[in-house]
Amino acid sequence: MKRLLLPFFCLLGVLVCPSGVTAQNLQLDSTLLTASDLATGLQIPWEVKWGADDHLWVTERRGRILRIDPANGNTVTILNHENAVEGGNSEYGMLGLALHPDFINVPVVYVVYCYLSGGIRERLSSFRWNGSELVNEMILFDEIQGGNIHDGSRLLITTDEKIMMTVGDRGSSALAQNMGSLNGKILRLNLDGSIPDDNPIPGSYIYSYGHRNPQGLGYGPLGQIYSSEHGAQQSDEFNLIEANRNYGWPNVQGACNTTSEMAFCADNNVREPLDEYSPCAAVNDIIYYDHPAIPEWTGKMLMSVMGGFALSDSRLSILSFNEDGTVVTNEDQVLDNLGRIRDVAINPHTGAVYIATNGPSYPGSGPNRIIEYRNLAYTPVSVGAPNSSNQFVRVFPNPAATELTVSCSPNFVGTVGEVINYSGQVVQQVTISSDQHRINVKDWPAGMYFLRATNAAGTITRTFSKQ
Repeated sequence: MKRLLLPFFCLLGVLVCPSGVTAQNLQLDSTLLTASDLATGLQIPWEVKWGADDHLWVTERRGRILRIDPANGNTVTILNHENAVEGGNSEYGMLGLALHPDFINVPVVYVVYCYLSGGIRERLSSFRWNGSELVNEMILFDEIQGGNIHDGSRLLITTDEKIMMTVGDRGSSALAQNMGSLNGKILRLNLDGSIPDDNPIPGSYIYSYGHRNPQGLGYGPLGQIYSSEHGAQQSDEFNLIEANRNYGWPNVQGACNTTSEMAFCADNNVREPLDEYSPCAAVNDIIYYDHPAIPEWTGKMLMSVMGGFALSDSRLSILSFNEDGTVVTNEDQVLDNLGRIRDVAINPHTGAVYIATNGPSYPGSGPNRIIEYRNLAYTPVSVGAPNSSNQFVRVFPNPAATELTVSCSPNFVGTVGEVINYSGQVVQQVTISSDQHRINVKDWPAGMYFLRATNAAGTITRTFSKQ
C-alpha cells in the first residue's frame, strides 16, 4: 500500500476543475485525432458500448438507455425506466450494459440498475430489442444489496457466453471478505441468471472477492479478463482477474508491502494488482484497442480515469503490456482537460474512439457528452454502409478460443476471404460456405487478426483476437 498524503485540493475539487472545456484535436506522435461532439446534453452517461447494429448503446444513470447513430449523432431514447430506477445524486442508478454476443440473431440487452426495496438494491435484467425500443423486461438476478456509493455494476459477456458482473462493497468494507455476501465481488452467471456449474465455488455466483468498487471490466489481447478498481483515496488498482482469487480489500490496498499486508496476502491467496495509482485517480472502464487506425494505441488498453473528487488526474490512460499480458510496462496519459472521463468505446470500422464525460465535479454535473476522436487520414475498407441490411460481415465471439463464426449477408456466401495477422501475413484463405460460416481457430497462436472478405461490390475488414 502506498500511504500518500491526499492533497487538500482533491477534496475541494469543484473549485479547481474545468467547467466547459471544448474538445480539442489530439496530436499523437504521427497521428492527428480530430475531435467532435457526437452527443451533448446527456445526464451522466455511465456505460457506452458499440453494438453489432453499428450504433452506440448508452446508459444514463438517471434511468434511460440511448441508441446513438455514430454517423450523425442522432440520439433516440429506447428505454425510459426512470420510474423503476432509483437514480439519485450519489453513485446509484442505471449502470452497466452488455449486448448478447450474437445480437443480430438474439437481440437481447443485459442491464444492471438500482431500485428501492427496503433500501437500495441492485438488479440484473434482460430486455429484447424490437427494432425501435427495448421491451419485455426479464429479471434475471436481484436483491443484491446496494448503497449510496460503491455499487460496481460493470458487465462483460465472455467468449463462453457467461456474464461477469462487478459488485462493490456498498461502503461496508468488511463485506468484501465475507463469502456469505455478494458485495465486494466479481460474479459469474449464465445468460439466464443461473449459477454456472463450472464456477470456482460450487453453487455460488462468486468468481473473485476482496474488491472495493471495481468500475472497469474488459478483455485483454490473449483473452485475459482485467478490471480497474477504486481505492480508498489511494491505491486505485488495475487487476488481472483470476478465478477464486482474493484481491485483498479491506486488509490490503494496492501491493502487499506492509508487514500486516504481507502476512494477510500469504495466508489468503491474494492476487496483487498489475498497477496502482495514488492518490484519488478514480480509474474507470477499460477497453482493448485492436484497430490499426491509431497505431500509437494499437495493442494497448484504454482506461478512462475520472480524476477523483478534484479531477487533478482525469485523463485517458494508454496501458502497454508485456507479451503475456501479466505486466503493465508503460502508461501514457492524454485528454487531461475534459473533466471526468467515465467510459470509452471503439468504432470497429473507422477505429474512432468515443469518450463519455461526466462534467467537472462529483458526482457528474455538466457538460455530459460523448466525444469522437478519429484519425481522418485512415480510410476504412468497407462496402457501402457497413452492416447495412444487404451488405454485412460480422465475426463472433471476440475474442475466440476454439471457433470463430463469420455471419454475413448472402452476397458474401461463396466468396473467398483472407485471415491476416498483425504482421501482415495471410494465415488462412477462407471460402465462406454459408451465412454462418465457422472457422476452427483452436490451434492458432494467440493474438490479433483481420478477416478480409470481398465480393463484387467491395471489401469489408473485421478485427478479432484469438485467446
